[in-house]
Amino acid sequence: MKKKTFEEIARLWREDKKNYVKKSTLASYSLILSHYLLPHFGEKYSISEKMVQKWVLEQLDAGMSRKTIKDILVVFRMVLHFGAKYNYMKEHRIDIHFPTEKVKPEVEVLSRSQQRVLMSYLYQNMDFRNLGVCICLSTGLRIGEICALKWNDIDLDNGIICVNKTIQRIYMVEEQRRYTELLIDTPKSKNSKRQIPLTRDLQQILLSLKQNASEGNYILSNSPVPYEPRTYRRYYKSLLHNLGLPEIKFHGLRHSFATRCIEADCDYKTVSVLLGHSNISTTLNLYVHPNLEQKQKCIDMMFNSL
Repeated sequence: MKKKTFEEIARLWREDKKNYVKKSTLASYSLILSHYLLPHFGEKYSISEKMVQKWVLEQLDAGMSRKTIKDILVVFRMVLHFGAKYNYMKEHRIDIHFPTEKVKPEVEVLSRSQQRVLMSYLYQNMDFRNLGVCICLSTGLRIGEICALKWNDIDLDNGIICVNKTIQRIYMVEEQRRYTELLIDTPKSKNSKRQIPLTRDLQQILLSLKQNASEGNYILSNSPVPYEPRTYRRYYKSLLHNLGLPEIKFHGLRHSFATRCIEADCDYKTVSVLLGHSNISTTLNLYVHPNLEQKQKCIDMMFNSL
């Protein structure tokens, strides 16, 4: 069978993937290919581990994050495996090494005092837009999940939010066309479809605002048309700026929710389920960092049990 370039293989692989993955996932794959892989490897008929390792080190030097590079490598390996499967290209072992990471980046969270300032403002100036920030701090929902919430997703009688969809703007790359599309889809993973209990305060706020809302409306916009995540991020950023708070990313509110849960000694499995993580190790790696007092308590408990 005739050998093909990496670009030719990637296009065939992408067409095949259309049958198996969500539209948002396919858009992510297409973006990775067009922005990162095809410009550098597109014309290659053979790709070695040495070539890929060199590219990885160059991207690290240019400031690309390890996570982004690892996400790109996942797509890279899938395309190479597809090419080898159909004998379009010889598959080489791609075992990439990263330099030792000296400092692990910290998760962005609001301090307790900063969170009190923000919550106090929200409670005194509650409207549909501010409700989204309040929901995130009280439930840990992702921004796309909050933008996708409708009033009929909330069971106020039983005090439960049902998370069953998300909104995102995806970048579509097709043969002769590139465009963006607002996509309302199922959440990130099967674990992301979940039910979250409401706090009493949030339940009362929702009851009050629902009096001026229609059942099928999106909560943030109180209309049949949703807020886009990027539009809501801009509002959130201006809110923090006006309050003189550090401008952490919106995802930092989700981190803040999780951190407050861990600080309150909630069990890790429950926190993981509330956040919709695919496994508990994600929660542990992000939020569980025992301090010296906790370490001492653990050792004392071990010794006392002897």
